[in-house]
Amino acid sequence: MTSIARSVRRQILCEYKIGEVALALAHVTRPRSGFIGSLSPIASCAPALIATATLSVETRGQGLIEVTGDAEAFVTQAGAKDGVLLLFIRHTSASLVIQENADPDVRADLVAALDRLAPADAGWLHAAEGADDMPAHVKSMLTGVSLNVPIVEGRLALGTWQGIYLAEHRARPHRRDIVLQLVGSRWP
Repeated sequence: MTSIARSVRRQILCEYKIGEVALALAHVTRPRSGFIGSLSPIASCAPALIATATLSVETRGQGLIEVTGDAEAFVTQAGAKDGVLLLFIRHTSASLVIQENADPDVRADLVAALDRLAPADAGWLHAAEGADDMPAHVKSMLTGVSLNVPIVEGRLALGTWQGIYLAEHRARPHRRDIVLQLVGSRWP
């Protein structure tokens, strides 16, 4: 038996069926050594709603554009109570991040940090679409193209200072499409 297998007490597999779609949710309990934190009361629901829309955003070039309000509006319009919002950007030179939404200096520093990690003048082989294209691919790979945000009582369960951002990594303006998909319960 592997050390991972010894550290896992059991695995519970729950299956919820929505029409012809089956969602499998796996949960692994904590190791036998004990619990680390405290757990709130567990809220459960049977998914009764799958809603999908595409959000199109016109960027102005490199930078972070907050789309939290658009995501919240989608959740409200879909009539969701509890569940999860999945966000997926359909591009390889832009990404999605959750970051601080209070101080604009944080966003400027994040863009500068990504520029230091993947500079345009690094001697990239791929330059067919411009000097900023390959660094944009690297930045997208580092930050990711999808997010999952819990929905609790009809609201995104973001922290006080968290916002959802489209990170545009190209210098020129682009139209970016973000697929929003919600799986959850409806309000009664």
